[in-house]
Amino acid sequence: METNGYRAVYEGRQGEIVEKKSRFIATVLPIETEEEALEFIAKMKKKYWDARHNCYAYVIGERQELQRCSDDGEPNGTAGRPMLDVLLHEDIHNTVVVVTRYFGGVLLGTGGLVRAYQKATRSGLESSVIIEKQRGVFGNIVTDYNGIGKIQYILAQNNIPIADSIYGENVSIQVVVPAQQQEKIEKELIEGTNGKAEIDWEKEVVFAIVEKDLKIF
Repeated sequence: METNGYRAVYEGRQGEIVEKKSRFIATVLPIETEEEALEFIAKMKKKYWDARHNCYAYVIGERQELQRCSDDGEPNGTAGRPMLDVLLHEDIHNTVVVVTRYFGGVLLGTGGLVRAYQKATRSGLESSVIIEKQRGVFGNIVTDYNGIGKIQYILAQNNIPIADSIYGENVSIQVVVPAQQQEKIEKELIEGTNGKAEIDWEKEVVFAIVEKDLKIF
Protein backbone atom coordinates (compact mmCIF):
# COMPACT_ATOMS: atom_id res chain seq x y z
CA MET A 1 0.00 0.00 0.00
CA GLU A 2 1.37 3.39 -0.92
CA THR A 3 -0.74 5.72 1.15
CA ASN A 4 -0.78 6.09 4.92
CA GLY A 5 -4.54 6.29 5.16
CA TYR A 6 -7.82 6.91 3.41
CA ARG A 7 -11.42 7.62 4.33
CA ALA A 8 -14.02 4.94 3.81
CA VAL A 9 -17.55 4.11 4.88
CA TYR A 10 -17.64 1.58 7.71
CA GLU A 11 -21.43 1.40 7.97
CA GLY A 12 -23.62 2.73 5.19
CA ARG A 13 -26.97 4.30 5.98
CA GLN A 14 -29.65 6.46 4.34
CA GLY A 15 -30.23 10.18 4.05
CA GLU A 16 -33.25 11.90 2.56
CA ILE A 17 -34.08 15.40 1.38
CA VAL A 18 -37.12 17.00 -0.27
CA GLU A 19 -36.76 19.65 -2.98
CA LYS A 20 -39.92 21.18 -4.47
CA LYS A 21 -41.96 18.10 -3.56
CA SER A 22 -39.42 15.66 -5.10
CA ARG A 23 -38.01 13.11 -2.65
CA PHE A 24 -34.34 12.23 -2.92
CA ILE A 25 -33.30 9.12 -0.96
CA ALA A 26 -29.55 8.47 -0.75
CA THR A 27 -28.48 4.95 0.20
CA VAL A 28 -24.80 4.35 0.98
CA LEU A 29 -22.84 1.09 1.09
CA PRO A 30 -19.16 0.22 1.65
CA ILE A 31 -17.77 -1.99 -1.13
CA GLU A 32 -14.50 -3.59 -2.20
CA THR A 33 -15.23 -4.56 -5.81
CA GLU A 34 -17.18 -3.26 -8.80
CA GLU A 35 -19.26 -6.43 -8.75
CA GLU A 36 -20.49 -5.54 -5.26
CA ALA A 37 -21.35 -2.03 -6.47
CA LEU A 38 -23.34 -3.29 -9.44
CA GLU A 39 -25.21 -5.84 -7.31
CA PHE A 40 -26.17 -3.11 -4.85
CA ILE A 41 -27.33 -0.77 -7.62
CA ALA A 42 -29.49 -3.54 -9.08
CA LYS A 43 -30.91 -4.24 -5.61
CA MET A 44 -31.82 -0.57 -5.10
CA LYS A 45 -33.47 -0.37 -8.54
CA LYS A 46 -35.54 -3.40 -7.66
CA LYS A 47 -36.44 -2.03 -4.22
CA TYR A 48 -37.39 1.38 -5.61
CA TRP A 49 -38.86 0.11 -8.87
CA ASP A 50 -41.60 2.72 -8.81
CA ALA A 51 -39.22 5.69 -8.57
CA ARG A 52 -38.56 7.96 -11.56
CA HIS A 53 -34.75 7.69 -11.23
CA ASN A 54 -32.14 5.64 -9.39
CA CYS A 55 -28.89 7.51 -10.05
CA TYR A 56 -25.58 6.27 -8.71
CA ALA A 57 -21.88 6.92 -8.21
CA TYR A 58 -19.08 4.79 -6.81
CA VAL A 59 -15.35 4.94 -6.22
CA ILE A 60 -13.04 1.99 -5.62
CA GLY A 61 -9.37 1.84 -4.72
CA GLU A 62 -6.95 3.56 -2.36
CA ARG A 63 -6.26 6.16 -5.04
CA GLN A 64 -9.90 6.13 -6.20
CA GLU A 65 -8.71 4.46 -9.40
CA LEU A 66 -12.14 3.21 -10.44
CA GLN A 67 -14.86 5.85 -10.76
CA ARG A 68 -18.30 5.31 -12.27
CA CYS A 69 -21.59 7.21 -12.26
CA SER A 70 -24.98 7.31 -13.99
CA ASP A 71 -27.72 9.93 -14.45
CA ASP A 72 -30.32 7.17 -15.02
CA GLY A 73 -32.50 9.31 -17.26
CA GLU A 74 -31.90 12.69 -15.65
CA PRO A 75 -30.44 15.40 -17.96
CA ASN A 76 -26.82 14.64 -18.77
CA GLY A 77 -24.42 15.66 -16.02
CA THR A 78 -27.07 16.67 -13.46
CA ALA A 79 -27.02 13.63 -11.16
CA GLY A 80 -24.31 10.96 -11.38
CA ARG A 81 -21.34 13.28 -11.90
CA PRO A 82 -22.37 15.71 -9.13
CA MET A 83 -22.77 12.71 -6.79
CA LEU A 84 -19.34 11.44 -7.77
CA ASP A 85 -17.86 14.89 -7.19
CA VAL A 86 -19.11 14.76 -3.58
CA LEU A 87 -17.39 11.41 -3.00
CA LEU A 88 -14.15 12.74 -4.48
CA HIS A 89 -14.33 16.05 -2.60
CA GLU A 90 -14.93 14.23 0.69
CA ASP A 91 -12.05 11.85 -0.18
CA ILE A 92 -14.27 8.79 0.22
CA HIS A 93 -12.99 5.43 -1.05
CA ASN A 94 -14.59 2.02 -1.68
CA THR A 95 -18.14 3.31 -1.50
CA VAL A 96 -21.28 3.31 -3.64
CA VAL A 97 -24.19 5.75 -3.34
CA VAL A 98 -27.58 5.38 -5.01
CA VAL A 99 -29.89 8.39 -4.96
CA THR A 100 -33.52 7.49 -5.64
CA ARG A 101 -35.79 10.29 -6.85
CA TYR A 102 -39.54 10.32 -6.58
CA PHE A 103 -40.66 13.14 -8.87
CA GLY A 104 -42.90 15.69 -7.16
CA GLY A 105 -44.31 17.32 -10.27
CA VAL A 106 -42.16 20.46 -10.20
CA LEU A 107 -39.15 20.79 -12.51
CA LEU A 108 -35.93 21.77 -10.73
CA GLY A 109 -33.85 22.83 -13.72
CA THR A 110 -30.30 21.66 -14.31
CA GLY A 111 -28.79 23.73 -11.51
CA GLY A 112 -31.48 22.64 -9.08
CA LEU A 113 -30.93 18.99 -9.95
CA VAL A 114 -27.17 19.25 -9.43
CA ARG A 115 -27.65 20.84 -6.01
CA ALA A 116 -30.34 18.36 -5.00
CA TYR A 117 -28.31 15.25 -5.91
CA GLN A 118 -25.23 16.63 -4.18
CA LYS A 119 -27.22 17.58 -1.09
CA ALA A 120 -28.81 14.12 -0.97
CA THR A 121 -25.42 12.43 -1.33
CA ARG A 122 -23.99 14.50 1.52
CA SER A 123 -27.02 13.62 3.62
CA GLY A 124 -26.38 9.92 3.06
CA LEU A 125 -22.70 10.27 3.98
CA GLU A 126 -23.50 12.32 7.08
CA SER A 127 -25.84 9.55 8.27
CA SER A 128 -23.21 6.86 7.66
CA VAL A 129 -20.24 5.88 9.83
CA ILE A 130 -17.06 7.07 8.10
CA ILE A 131 -13.63 5.94 9.30
CA GLU A 132 -10.00 6.58 8.52
CA LYS A 133 -8.35 3.35 7.38
CA GLN A 134 -4.60 3.19 7.92
CA ARG A 135 -1.86 0.76 7.09
CA GLY A 136 0.05 -0.51 10.05
CA VAL A 137 2.01 -3.35 11.57
CA PHE A 138 0.64 -5.88 14.05
CA GLY A 139 3.21 -6.55 16.77
CA ASN A 140 3.60 -8.62 19.89
CA ILE A 141 5.53 -7.09 22.81
CA VAL A 142 6.73 -9.43 25.55
CA THR A 143 8.06 -8.06 28.85
CA ASP A 144 8.28 -8.89 32.52
CA TYR A 145 5.93 -7.31 35.03
CA ASN A 146 8.46 -4.62 35.90
CA GLY A 147 8.33 -3.25 32.35
CA ILE A 148 4.58 -3.24 31.79
CA GLY A 149 3.93 0.22 33.23
CA LYS A 150 6.58 1.88 31.08
CA ILE A 151 5.34 0.14 27.94
CA GLN A 152 1.72 1.14 28.60
CA TYR A 153 2.87 4.73 29.15
CA ILE A 154 4.82 4.83 25.86
CA LEU A 155 1.89 3.35 23.94
CA ALA A 156 -0.58 5.79 25.49
CA GLN A 157 1.67 8.79 24.77
CA ASN A 158 1.78 7.79 21.10
CA ASN A 159 -1.92 6.87 20.86
CA ILE A 160 -1.05 3.29 19.89
CA PRO A 161 -4.11 1.01 20.14
CA ILE A 162 -3.75 -2.22 22.13
CA ALA A 163 -5.40 -5.24 20.52
CA ASP A 164 -4.99 -7.57 23.51
CA SER A 165 -3.00 -8.13 26.71
CA ILE A 166 -2.11 -11.61 27.95
CA TYR A 167 -0.83 -12.06 31.51
CA GLY A 168 1.17 -15.19 32.29
CA GLU A 169 4.74 -15.75 33.43
CA ASN A 170 5.48 -12.62 31.39
CA VAL A 171 3.15 -10.06 29.86
CA SER A 172 2.34 -10.14 26.15
CA ILE A 173 0.85 -7.00 24.65
CA GLN A 174 -0.51 -7.09 21.10
CA VAL A 175 -0.51 -3.75 19.35
CA VAL A 176 -1.15 -2.17 15.96
CA VAL A 177 1.33 0.56 15.08
CA PRO A 178 0.88 2.92 12.10
CA ALA A 179 3.51 1.98 9.53
CA GLN A 180 5.21 5.38 9.63
CA GLN A 181 5.66 5.11 13.43
CA GLN A 182 7.08 1.59 13.60
CA GLU A 183 10.76 2.51 13.96
CA LYS A 184 10.05 5.32 16.43
CA ILE A 185 7.90 3.14 18.68
CA GLU A 186 10.37 0.25 18.59
CA LYS A 187 13.20 2.58 19.62
CA GLU A 188 11.19 4.11 22.47
CA LEU A 189 10.13 0.69 23.78
CA ILE A 190 13.67 -0.68 23.74
CA GLU A 191 15.12 2.43 25.40
CA GLY A 192 12.27 2.68 27.89
CA THR A 193 12.74 -0.91 29.11
CA ASN A 194 16.54 -0.97 28.84
CA GLY A 195 16.31 -3.56 26.10
CA LYS A 196 14.16 -5.97 28.11
CA ALA A 197 11.12 -5.76 25.84
CA GLU A 198 11.01 -8.30 23.03
CA ILE A 199 9.14 -7.07 19.96
CA ASP A 200 7.95 -9.33 17.17
CA TRP A 201 6.40 -7.53 14.20
CA GLU A 202 4.13 -10.25 12.82
CA LYS A 203 2.29 -8.83 9.80
CA GLU A 204 1.13 -5.76 7.92
CA VAL A 205 -2.50 -4.87 8.44
CA VAL A 206 -5.14 -2.27 7.57
CA PHE A 207 -6.85 -0.89 10.65
CA ALA A 208 -9.12 1.85 11.91
CA ILE A 209 -10.46 3.16 15.20
CA VAL A 210 -14.24 2.82 15.19
CA GLU A 211 -15.98 4.50 18.14
CA LYS A 212 -12.79 4.07 20.23
CA ASP A 213 -12.48 0.37 19.32
CA LEU A 214 -9.66 -1.08 17.22
CA LYS A 215 -10.83 -2.80 14.03
CA ILE A 216 -8.43 -4.82 11.84
CA PHE A 217 -9.45 -5.48 8.24
